[in-house]
Amino acid sequence: MRLYPTQTAFHLAVAGGAVVAAGLLTAQPAVVAWGAAVLVGVSVARAATLVSVARIRAAGFEMLWSSTQRSLVVGRGERVELQAEVRNRDTLAARYVSLRAVASSQLDVEIEPASGEVPASGKLLVTVRVRAPRVGRHGLFGLALEVRGAPGLFEVPLTFANPFGLDVRPSSYPTSLRSPRGGRTRLASDGGSSGRSAGEGTDLREVREYVPGDPFKRIAWKASGRRSKLMVREMEHEERSLVWVVLDASVELWSGPVGAAPLDFLIDDAAALADRHLRRGDKVGAAVLGARLLGLLKPDRGPTHGASIHQLLSHSTSVYDRDRCDLDENDIIARVIEHLRPLDPQGLADLGRRDLDKLVLRAVSTMSRAPFQPEAPLAATPHERRLRQYLAAFGVEVPPRLEPDRPRIAEQLALFLEQRLHEKPRPSVLYVLGSAPEREAAALLAVLQRLGRFTEIRWVLPEHGATLEQIHAPQPEGAFALRAFQEKLRHARRRDELLLRSLGVKLERLRRPRLIPPAAPDEP
Repeated sequence: MRLYPTQTAFHLAVAGGAVVAAGLLTAQPAVVAWGAAVLVGVSVARAATLVSVARIRAAGFEMLWSSTQRSLVVGRGERVELQAEVRNRDTLAARYVSLRAVASSQLDVEIEPASGEVPASGKLLVTVRVRAPRVGRHGLFGLALEVRGAPGLFEVPLTFANPFGLDVRPSSYPTSLRSPRGGRTRLASDGGSSGRSAGEGTDLREVREYVPGDPFKRIAWKASGRRSKLMVREMEHEERSLVWVVLDASVELWSGPVGAAPLDFLIDDAAALADRHLRRGDKVGAAVLGARLLGLLKPDRGPTHGASIHQLLSHSTSVYDRDRCDLDENDIIARVIEHLRPLDPQGLADLGRRDLDKLVLRAVSTMSRAPFQPEAPLAATPHERRLRQYLAAFGVEVPPRLEPDRPRIAEQLALFLEQRLHEKPRPSVLYVLGSAPEREAAALLAVLQRLGRFTEIRWVLPEHGATLEQIHAPQPEGAFALRAFQEKLRHARRRDELLLRSLGVKLERLRRPRLIPPAAPDEP
């Protein structure tokens, strides 16, 4: 148990020490005795705090979530309110001066009341307001109290490890759940916007002159006899679009403030495009690409498929895999130990630093308390894979890799488009959300031109403006450098747009909601 002196205790200790020193220098026993009494009083206060807090913990001091669920699915930027209880089974009240959430830094958390008292043999109701500005699995690991002992000179931090998880989906997720579909059963109806095209069907489109390749069964013999030349019946059928949404999830697109990075907005755009076509009754497929294929959903329709696309966009873009994470095995071990220690009954006191086998077994057994059950990420060894899975199960954040994926994303995108070129039926619309290709990526440029003859290709370029809005550069040198960088980005975007238009690719512009207000500049 660690104790931290308050400002008053620190001042008393310094004053007592100074008085003792002054008494020794002046050879005044009364002054020395007075200063020593102050120091003894501070020591007694420390001992009393230890005893009182130890008594509270022994009697039973715990924290519980009011909900029986261990996790909650929310949309990005959505604010949720959770209820918790701090129970004190001791016969003495416990005063605390600070109450905070132990949570992922990718969550914005507010707690009420921030200070107060837990009544004797009673409970304190706590309101936890959470806002998640980024998709993925994020953990609320518990609460931490700063309990002040009876004299009020020392504080003791008490941590309650009770994991809760937020599975954050794209910002359109709550709207897609509330939108009416298919009447009382909320199933997607076959109605929706669709086109009429030539083909096998029951409705007559026109009677036209025969051309080589027309099937003989469609020859209109009476019309042919009247016109003295072969005529055929052209039928029509209702055609729905086959749509693919392809997301570039390169790790460098995570750069920027949490919730305002380019990939944050691209994920929202991909979900919005998928929802738009699913509401029309189109079949929609989704793919997430990085240095490799990260996730794939074959085209389908309906609200269940839409929820699967939201889940794919949220989870496949994570950075728990070793090839997307900046942490090596030793860093992963250190992070697991830090998180596991409060959850372990013995505080990992029985484990040595190099006892990796026991650590993995302890982590696997503790995962039964985790709010999520993810698949094991990619790793170099089975032990590392289990430990990375532990972090993902509790929503412990890890940083993305610093090395960019862009040199390899062109190869993956070219391979994916080549497959779409040879499949039947070909997609009618294909969206690519990500950085524009480099002029040196000859294979990608060639397949874009070939596929563009059969498929309408639309591109959504990443926006860096929201990221730059969070930067408050000092005047005047910083502001000049920031303006120069903004101009460089605008020039690069114009160049990318010209390249895409030259390939016959249409540029898609979507309106993005403002989820995060710009950070205020620091006061001088």
